[in-house]
Amino acid sequence: MKASRHNGRSGKHGVYDVKHNDRDFDVEHSEHIDSERTKQNVYWDCYQGYSFAGSSQERQFNFTEIERAYYYEHYSDFVDAQNERNEQARHPERNRTIDDVLKNNKTCPEESVIQLGNIDHAVTPDVLAKVSAEFFDEFNKRYGSHIHILDWALHLDEATPHIHERHVFDAKNKYGELCPQQDKALEELGFELPDPAKKKGKYNNRKMNFDAECRKLFLEIAQRNGVQVECEPVYGGAGYLEKQDFIIENQKKRIAEKQAVLDEITMRVLDMENFVEQVAEDAYEKACEAVSDTMAEQTRAEDIEELRRYKKWLTSDERKTPKDKRDFVGRCLDNLENRLRGMAQKVAGKVMETLQNPRIKEQKKSEVKEHARKSVRALLEANRKLVEEQRAKVAETPAHKKARGEELG
Repeated sequence: MKASRHNGRSGKHGVYDVKHNDRDFDVEHSEHIDSERTKQNVYWDCYQGYSFAGSSQERQFNFTEIERAYYYEHYSDFVDAQNERNEQARHPERNRTIDDVLKNNKTCPEESVIQLGNIDHAVTPDVLAKVSAEFFDEFNKRYGSHIHILDWALHLDEATPHIHERHVFDAKNKYGELCPQQDKALEELGFELPDPAKKKGKYNNRKMNFDAECRKLFLEIAQRNGVQVECEPVYGGAGYLEKQDFIIENQKKRIAEKQAVLDEITMRVLDMENFVEQVAEDAYEKACEAVSDTMAEQTRAEDIEELRRYKKWLTSDERKTPKDKRDFVGRCLDNLENRLRGMAQKVAGKVMETLQNPRIKEQKKSEVKEHARKSVRALLEANRKLVEEQRAKVAETPAHKKARGEELG
């Protein structure tokens, strides 16, 4: 089983929005969320502790308010002092608010998504919760002096159980003010560069060693709880995708499956002329049968009805003709009615013979084929447009590799 811990601060649409984590939005409009199961979610934050979505006791503050309160409590002195220094240096345009610090991709909380397994095979929610709780506890013991877990959410209302956890790195600056700064915090915790001989950069930074240590710790705790995980880390691929891109990758797979089915159907109708010829032949034969039978039956019924009306009028006592003559005419009309009944099949045969005339048949089949061609073309065009629309949606949000994402095994 694969264990994964993806982390980052921002994506194509800006810093990650914590509203997704505590479901502080209308989940009814989210296709990938089962609103009926949202009540099973578990939430925790650094001020209120545990809370349960289905509980009658509602949380007083959402995650957005919690993170804002934490930043105000711990970093207001830094923001005020820095703004004062900006004023003294005559650069008031550099002034920032706490909200600015919260929205900046360098100083906002980092988010980790923790998962054991995938959509096909995953651990039960209680196992994931136990492993994660132990991991957070050990995380606080080791790094709590400079890395602070603000909130986390156990999501049971999506395809695979997983946890969103958010934390902030901080350390004192040269003025002695506590402020969000990742590298300084990791340096204070004793993390070195992967290659101390080289210059610090994107591929040589303390965060790489920190992530590796977190990965090792998470795997150890998972194995200690009886979870058999692949310990070899997998670099690249889905492990490096931000959350929305990860969802998009799964959508791509499903689209590919549907595309394969569509391709198979399309192949069946590529030889359109043969297909249309067969359809036209069958359609024409059936149409001829239906038309001839219906026409003969309808004609016979109308003739008999007219004959009966005439017989009723002719044999009526209102007529002045002697009764014996009227009776004789009535019997003659009865015989005629019987003959008409027997003629229906002959009429149908005659109509069928006319419709099967090679010249007439070819002419009518051509009309059927042309209509069939238009129908098939319309069907193919509709299917192609559907696929193109799906591809366009995927293309609008292409997946990007993330330097901080990782798949643990």
